Amino acid sequence: MTRGARLTVMGAGSWGTALAHVLARNGHAVTLWCREPEVAEGINARRRNPLFLSDVDLPEGIAAMSDLEQAAGAPCDLLVWVVPSQFTRSVLAEAAPHLGAGVPVVSATKGIEVDTLCLMTEVFQEILGPGSETRLATLSGPSFAREVVAGMPTAVAAGSTAPDLAHHVQGVFGSETFRVYTNRDPVGTQIGGALKNVVAIAAGAVEGLGLGHNTRAVIITRGLAEIRRLGLALGAEAPTFAGLAGLGDLVLTCTGGLSRNRQVGVALGQGKRLPDILAGMGEVAEGVKTTAAAHQLAQRHGVAMPIVEQVHGTLFEGETVKKAMANLMARPQKPEADFS
Repeated sequence: MTRGARLTVMGAGSWGTALAHVLARNGHAVTLWCREPEVAEGINARRRNPLFLSDVDLPEGIAAMSDLEQAAGAPCDLLVWVVPSQFTRSVLAEAAPHLGAGVPVVSATKGIEVDTLCLMTEVFQEILGPGSETRLATLSGPSFAREVVAGMPTAVAAGSTAPDLAHHVQGVFGSETFRVYTNRDPVGTQIGGALKNVVAIAAGAVEGLGLGHNTRAVIITRGLAEIRRLGLALGAEAPTFAGLAGLGDLVLTCTGGLSRNRQVGVALGQGKRLPDILAGMGEVAEGVKTTAAAHQLAQRHGVAMPIVEQVHGTLFEGETVKKAMANLMARPQKPEADFS
């Protein structure tokens, strides 16, 4: 396992804070960029993030700062990106001129850019320029931030077309409580991490409606089939969706009480309005924006995604959860083996 690296984590929400905690606990020197000055001040003065995971003591190896240029320009062996997907392009465009030449980047952001339908690695390639794909990796898997900082055994996947970089990420993050597997499929790793949030909204919605375990199992299983179909259409590799970034993350997000996207779904199933639900949340539920992007990608590539379609109708078209569930059950029956 690699120790003593200089690492920069961009984004100090719950997940960014948790990853900074993992890295500092592994003996690395961590620069943590915080959008809110009060977060940087709280971490440096009291070793606690006042807004996210506020009851967690953070290691001394984390130096927080709110100046974006200063953070991006800090000496760095690996940049860890945890900025929400819909803000990644604007923040990266501002940070990029200050990054060290050739610094490798691992994106731990789960989402798809709505305006362009780009994956995060595609956004990075557009801004960092030709040839940058060899310095990009992704990190995804079943990993609630609170359980990670508590030291509960967790495993994730690092995907990159550059195997040496994936192994470097593995060495930097790996510990006795945080296990990292590698793959060569950043597309599938990102699709699994993004779309599981959409399916989690559906799983939460049927729970909020008062339906049982049978129904949730249907949503998870058929949701995985939809994720796999879209992923394959975008060039992903099928085995990825049976792994941590696919099935593993999907099960966690659809069933775990800490899932923000599942919580959105539960509230929808209980009849609450989306603006009211989002107004009451302290953090971003990536699945809401990702639903719009996934719906457009499905149409662009001619991929059947009935669960995504019904979640989209519930979030953006005024359809009730009860009607959405009825629509899914009324679809023509067909063989399962073709995953269609």
